[in-house]
Amino acid sequence: MSPERYLRTFDILKLLTERNTPLRLTEIKQALDLPVSSLHNMLQTMVSAEVVTIDDDLRYAVGPRTVSLALRTVQSLDLRTVARRPLQDLARELGDDVYLAMRVGQRVIYVDRVLGNQRISLDIRLGEPLMMHCTATGKLFAALDGRLEAHALAGKLPKMTPVTITDPLQLKKEYARIRDAGFSRSEEEAMAGVVGYALPIRDGTSKVVAAVHVSVLSTRATKTHERKILTEARACVDQIDKQLGHEHRGTRRKAST
Repeated sequence: MSPERYLRTFDILKLLTERNTPLRLTEIKQALDLPVSSLHNMLQTMVSAEVVTIDDDLRYAVGPRTVSLALRTVQSLDLRTVARRPLQDLARELGDDVYLAMRVGQRVIYVDRVLGNQRISLDIRLGEPLMMHCTATGKLFAALDGRLEAHALAGKLPKMTPVTITDPLQLKKEYARIRDAGFSRSEEEAMAGVVGYALPIRDGTSKVVAAVHVSVLSTRATKTHERKILTEARACVDQIDKQLGHEHRGTRRKAST
């Protein structure tokens, strides 16, 4: 098989996956601008290999072999391994401590950490549940998941610092702000002297599977440094998302800082 023909098979699979509905030969031809004869031959080969299927109405769809391979690939991905290098690059670029957070049931925990180059490092332990109302990462997960949000709003909201949000109505507005901005910020709400930033990581189904968190000493949390944090953290997240199969469509909206 020629390199071009080989790549065309991936174009076909990508199209069938994105449309999420069986397509006729003519629809595939129009979308990919391929000659009917060569396209038909490729599709027949793919059907024979169970890479795609064809129904009685002559519509093509992703086949069982492709689905099986995709599932095995996703299952083989260790998110911590995938994220490690981008996190290291982010910590080196910013100089601040960087964390990888994941959800485990109703809890959100940090599963990995890369230290920055600051003399004072924050002692945030891996594996400890994060509060959903005052930590940047906890607020992010709650804002992007209706069940976690409802659970947080219905529970106790202990005052960890003088500026911790303890009013459910105010917290609900904060969650809405996070959804609109695309990132979360905790301004000394969980720990005095510490400002946190969290951005979501998504997989190939656009599901939020983790988050990148940057912890910054409040003395460093200037507007200039904040802009750098958000720019570099978004680039880090984009790298991880891409490896997990998530594609950002269009231009990412610039969040208000």
